[in-house]
Amino acid sequence: MERRRIPRDLALKVLFQVDVGHLPLEEVLSLAYEEVPSTPQDREFVEETVNGILAEQPELDRIIDNLAEGWRVERLANVDKNVLRMALWELRHHKDLPKGLIIEHAVELARKYSTDESPKFVNGILGAFVRQREGERSA
Repeated sequence: MERRRIPRDLALKVLFQVDVGHLPLEEVLSLAYEEVPSTPQDREFVEETVNGILAEQPELDRIIDNLAEGWRVERLANVDKNVLRMALWELRHHKDLPKGLIIEHAVELARKYSTDESPKFVNGILGAFVRQREGERSA
């Protein structure tokens, strides 16, 4: 699990450049791999994650909108919304990974790349998502 820190960091950077820079994904991936040494496993994780997020972005953004009371995705810091998209996608598709680890890594990314308030905000949104999903399963 620990080995996913580097590819998560790289996936966030790729998402950010595609989202904010409006650059083509293939170009961003190529530049990212030149800049950051990565294993074939890392590249597979990054590409699966980024492609999955981009394919499901409208749904992920709806989830964020529903959980972020008083905030719209468009108003969130670009780093925060991409950290949230990535963690939500992982929580939905990698049920084999511990939820707490996914959330912990998302909070670390927010702490590393965003504002002082971002880690608490990210943790709150992701915690609410997990509680909501667990409530649906037990109902």
